Amino acid sequence: MIPKKPAPDLIRGGNRFSEKIMLKEKAMDEPSAGPKPDLIEKMSRRVWLLGGGAIAMVTALWWMQDDSVRAASFEITKADDEWRRLLKPAAYKVLRQHGTERPFTSPLDREKRKGTFACAGCELPLFGSETKFESGTGWPSFYQPLPNAVATSGDRALLIPRTEVHCRRCGGHLGHVFSDGPPPTGLRYCMNGVALAFTPAAAGPA
Repeated sequence: MIPKKPAPDLIRGGNRFSEKIMLKEKAMDEPSAGPKPDLIEKMSRRVWLLGGGAIAMVTALWWMQDDSVRAASFEITKADDEWRRLLKPAAYKVLRQHGTERPFTSPLDREKRKGTFACAGCELPLFGSETKFESGTGWPSFYQPLPNAVATSGDRALLIPRTEVHCRRCGGHLGHVFSDGPPPTGLRYCMNGVALAFTPAAAGPA
């Protein structure tokens, strides 16, 4: 009796089944290429980004800080709560928190009378009216302070080096000084109006 040959379809089916088993065994032998490397890579990248951000922040804080005002010894010192009680809110924000008033809002920017501009915090005379000029910036501007009235320090709060002007006696923040003023000094003391108090000159004899 002659044995029957298996049908071609059965041979092809058996071959396909054997190929599937071989592929499965090969996949089991090879190391798994799952999402773990991608996850580790993402975590490493995140760590580097966070670390770089922290370093940048520390560097920026170091760059912005200036200890010359903070470490200075002023004639008049008060607790922050006391300054808050003594000053109007707008003046407190500028003098004690280094704020900036909006331009063209201070009446002192348009002040034309003769007199003296003093610190709104401690009443120390700072500028004479004869040094005031129209700068067009919207802030009261002077080309020269009175003798021994103001002091300066570096200011990098905007990441652009500037020169801060503060009251020599109480340390209150007044504004900044720039080198684009008129003669004879070529300086522009750009002051916040709320940081100043104006006293008109006494009228002369009739």
